[in-house]
Amino acid sequence: MAEVRDKRSFYLIKSFEAQAAKKRPFSIKLADIFTSQFGTLTFLVVNIIFFVVWIYINNGHVKWIGVFDPYPYIFLTMTVSLEAIVLSIIVLISQNRENQMNSLRQDLQLQVNLIAEREITKVLKLLKEIREEIKKDCETDVELDDMTKNIDAGYIERKLQEQLVNSDKPITEITEIIKETINSKK
Repeated sequence: MAEVRDKRSFYLIKSFEAQAAKKRPFSIKLADIFTSQFGTLTFLVVNIIFFVVWIYINNGHVKWIGVFDPYPYIFLTMTVSLEAIVLSIIVLISQNRENQMNSLRQDLQLQVNLIAEREITKVLKLLKEIREEIKKDCETDVELDDMTKNIDAGYIERKLQEQLVNSDKPITEITEIIKETINSKK
């Protein structure tokens, strides 16, 4: 049963990503295509060949072309700078889209986690009732009582926001604050 549920959620996420990919504007699709090519060895080799040929020509080794950018290769420097600017912008466009997708995935994961938390709490409550029914004179399990309390995600979120806004603490301290917040709510 769990395997079927895992496959369904995998297909749901895959479908979600496929739908988002289809809805991309043409400019973003183009940026993604370019970005996928920029990170290849072929792109690096083409650039190296281009620069070597440029320098070779402008050192006067090809008489029928002539020197059009003499040393210190100012035009080549400008070309490389412009290429770097264009590459950076295109990569940033792709990264922004990827960040949006990651935010959506994280939100989806949070929603799934909240649903799982409710389900687990309900199962624990049912097990607690069964335990109490079977063992009429059983001792109270404090840990189980804490686990069966519903977690108020809104409260935790507000507390974290307050602490993050009022703090410039490193991540390790923030992690401890999160643990304390969750434990104090129980």
